[in-house]
Amino acid sequence: METPNQNQLDQQQECCPRFDPEPWENIIHEWDNKRFIIEKVRTLFFAPINFGKVMTKIDKMVKNAGASITDNLVLSDHTSKWNMNIYIAIDHDLPDTNTTTLSGKYLSKVYEGDFKETGKWCEDFEKYAKSTGLVTEKIYMWYTTCPKCAKKYGKNYVVIIAKVNLKP
Repeated sequence: METPNQNQLDQQQECCPRFDPEPWENIIHEWDNKRFIIEKVRTLFFAPINFGKVMTKIDKMVKNAGASITDNLVLSDHTSKWNMNIYIAIDHDLPDTNTTTLSGKYLSKVYEGDFKETGKWCEDFEKYAKSTGLVTEKIYMWYTTCPKCAKKYGKNYVVIIAKVNLKP
């Protein structure tokens, strides 16, 4: 029996593409009316419950409209222990969806490891932003792969992205 190579493993049951951290590591992005669909995800003590179901629904809507999800970018905004809003980047407006745009400077920094490290990552991110002369206004988390794909790829990358301003 032939052993599958890495490319064959990547193609098996791929729901999340392999993430390249380089374009997101310690970068300031200038967004000018970047489009996003906003959806709600139920959580239990911040852990998503119906994330996959919501993403499947959104993916179908996006494809049916002839659009695409930009950079596989899905920002999470934890509003409570029981809910988070997700912002799914899209390449053009979609009818009958809750959409918004984000504009301004957004700082991103990549982390890798277990989700239990999120608190440490957030502290590190705040220190990093301050060290560069920036103040965070709004922070989002980008969980770049689902747990199954993170296990398959051997890396669990999480990107913290924050709207930032210069210190007054």
